[in-house]
Amino acid sequence: MCGIFGSIATERVNISKIKTLVDYSRQRGIDSSGISYFIHNEYFVKRANYDVRKLINKVQWQKSSFTIGHSRLVTNGLLDNQPVVRDGIILIHNGIIVNENEIWNSIRTTRNFEIDSEVIIGLTLEFLAKNKPIGLLSEYILTQTKGSISAALAIPKLGKLLLFSNNGSLYYGLSKNSQYFASEKFPLTEIGCEKIVQIDRNGLILDIPMAQSVKVEDLESVRVKDLIPELKNDQSEKDLLIYEMPNLKRCKRCILPETMPFIEFDDKGICNYCHNYKSRNVPKPKEELFNLVEPYRKDHGAECIVPLSGGRDSMYSLHLVVNELKMKPITYTYDWGMVTDLARRNISRICEKLGVENIIVAADIDKKRDNIRKNLKAWLKKPHLGMVSILTAGDKHFFKYLENIKKQTGISLNLWGTNPLEVTHFKAGFLGIKPALKGKEVYISGTKKQLHYQKLRFKEMLKNPKYFNSSLWDTLSGEYYRSVMKKTDYFHVYDYWRWEEDTIEDTLINEYGFERAPDTNTTWRIGDGTAAFYNYIYYTVAGFTEHDTFRSNQIREGQLSRVEALKLVNEENKPRYQNIRWYLDTMGFDFKEVILIINNINKLY
Repeated sequence: MCGIFGSIATERVNISKIKTLVDYSRQRGIDSSGISYFIHNEYFVKRANYDVRKLINKVQWQKSSFTIGHSRLVTNGLLDNQPVVRDGIILIHNGIIVNENEIWNSIRTTRNFEIDSEVIIGLTLEFLAKNKPIGLLSEYILTQTKGSISAALAIPKLGKLLLFSNNGSLYYGLSKNSQYFASEKFPLTEIGCEKIVQIDRNGLILDIPMAQSVKVEDLESVRVKDLIPELKNDQSEKDLLIYEMPNLKRCKRCILPETMPFIEFDDKGICNYCHNYKSRNVPKPKEELFNLVEPYRKDHGAECIVPLSGGRDSMYSLHLVVNELKMKPITYTYDWGMVTDLARRNISRICEKLGVENIIVAADIDKKRDNIRKNLKAWLKKPHLGMVSILTAGDKHFFKYLENIKKQTGISLNLWGTNPLEVTHFKAGFLGIKPALKGKEVYISGTKKQLHYQKLRFKEMLKNPKYFNSSLWDTLSGEYYRSVMKKTDYFHVYDYWRWEEDTIEDTLINEYGFERAPDTNTTWRIGDGTAAFYNYIYYTVAGFTEHDTFRSNQIREGQLSRVEALKLVNEENKPRYQNIRWYLDTMGFDFKEVILIINNINKLY
């Protein structure tokens, strides 16, 4: 995923305006960058695995009449950067193609690179060999590819630049004697563009200077480790993961065990969580939501923002917004460094299928992961179940950047797909927070509750000073944006549609090709790079995970029998070796060392 931008000028591109487009493209990722420009009757491509700001300051592109570039969040194809260049064709692509292997097997052109985007050039070469009109090229490409594509395809030998998109994440505008394009509309308005249009499947063909060759240079590397480690499969490591299935006393109605914080059983073996449970999955009349969103409807353009994590709940909520509410959304994804490639591919699938624009805000991945690394190092020194949640504190800025997206798009309505049964009291319970058993909130919200929570967390931090590191502000500010900051024009889709697991899974798999993880049968939490690791901690020490609490809620809602729930968690709680190994590789920790520390923590049973 990346932010792409470009300009075609009569004489020279406007440096100030290009730098503005650069700054906005950076919000989609700063892990790598690339630029192509035309000067002295030649095309040049410069690529680097560092911030695009640094790149444009090192490259002499300022006298060019043609400039295109990108700022990238590394996804598929770590070893190959953009712009992708082969056979005299230059490509920048925002999105992920999920069927590139099938396409390569079906065409004559052979694959040269690892990056998925190259298949667009492969299809272009096949198309040009048939001498078909270039106006048909974008549809030719998009009918054969799966996944989101917003691309700028330059063919210097023909003197043409083709802009096209299958989900609308590309805009074109005019300013004086220059043409501009960008992944979003807002930066084009910022530089004074007029007649801004959203690029679609039909594409837009622009004239560019003709040339016969392209000179490519990859600038020096500054990264010492991969941002996306490969999934490993080492049986000796896998054998280190324990799965003891302790014989715990469990509630006779649900399946919560005796190690659940603040649990109590009556003389019939029924827990207080069951006795105090208030149904959470009883939706209000759908007509209420239709009435609530009516003032936000427009004759033209997007009407709402749908936060999209790549998990099943947010994806199905997007399906409902488009197909049931009949609204035109923009989706928003926040990548804090622990969003898996699996999640990104599923986002790509549904956005392409529904033709929905996806705005990505990517954190400084190296910095975010360094924060996690410091807190994990502190946690391993003095393990405490109540402090496990600090490892996921970095994702809470999701809420902060949503406010920025609302301002940039001029869209105030946001429709969330939070699972009403996704309540994990135990995470704060292990810190000493009594559960609000009758509450309907998924998170600990409100200033008073947050202060109490942070007070208890602070007490534990005093016992382990390594928590007082540079990540502290990121942790505290994230909690503020999630749990304290007032939210407006904010509604939950599952307040009006009953959450039905079978319906959700069937729809996502059959209609959108939802991809499952290779190391588990569940479809929950598979887009979260941290979940397998923290669930291994909870299970190893306490004998249960968030799967137990989730399935218990389903029992109380009448969606599962107790027998079915026990059978499911026996599978879902099995250690996910590949995901755990990926997480520790990403954080730079030795797998064996970390797992042995966890295995040796005193059990609660």
